[in-house]
Amino acid sequence: MTRSMTAFTRQEMQHPWGSLIWELRSVNHRYLEPHFRLPELLRDIEGDLRESLRKSISRGKVEATLRFVPEKSSGALQVNQERLQEVLAAAAVVTAAGADTQGINPLELLAWPGVLVESSLDMRVVKQQALALFRTGITDLQAGREREGVELNQLIILRLERIEAIIAEIKQMMPRILQSQRENLQQKLMDLKAELEPNRLEQEIVLLAQKADVDEEVDRLYTHVQEVRRVLSQTGPIGRRLDFLMQELNREANTLSSKSIVAATTRGAVELKVLIEQMREQIQNIE
Repeated sequence: MTRSMTAFTRQEMQHPWGSLIWELRSVNHRYLEPHFRLPELLRDIEGDLRESLRKSISRGKVEATLRFVPEKSSGALQVNQERLQEVLAAAAVVTAAGADTQGINPLELLAWPGVLVESSLDMRVVKQQALALFRTGITDLQAGREREGVELNQLIILRLERIEAIIAEIKQMMPRILQSQRENLQQKLMDLKAELEPNRLEQEIVLLAQKADVDEEVDRLYTHVQEVRRVLSQTGPIGRRLDFLMQELNREANTLSSKSIVAATTRGAVELKVLIEQMREQIQNIE
């Protein structure tokens, strides 16, 4: 499947202890180049983040920003139930000894050391949730890259179809072009009132045909086009392979242009180069 390297996603998760917000954006790059912006409290999960990213994306510059907003109530006071039960059990012992403990003041119980504690935020939970949300973000980012990849695929296919049409036109024109050149050469000789031996004339025609023969270039152009189609249907990263094929297509188009002996094939070669360059620009953004 064709995947673009350009996409953006924003993922947000709310918890009683606070909120996590991931923003991921990717653009084209020759290799995978991740950049993370993390809160200091979550800095030590960067290694796990890089590993998750590497397993999903092979190319592109990826910028990932995490915001962590803790809830103000996350540091609220809580009753240590275990400690409270210990205090009440001790009070029961005192009551059993004959002391009056019926009027125990709850505020006095709360003032007992260890009964009232300040809840602390468990950062292990925050880190786990941040990693889980990041993986969700990667999935959504990949979905965006795939959607744009479908559009890029269609744009390239349209240009491949036009290239095939130009190749067919040139191949169909070549016999007429060579025959026309032969007749032109004969007419020039007649105008100059010069005569050549039949064998010499045939040699000149053969040399002209060899110079103008583009069958090999046309065949290679067609083969490269079919290879581009095959690569587009593959899964996994295909951008580098497509970029190489664009270089090969351009090489054949240049050779075709240099062998051109009439304006029609020159125009065809120029249009080929324009189409190849348009595809190359789109392929620069394919993973």
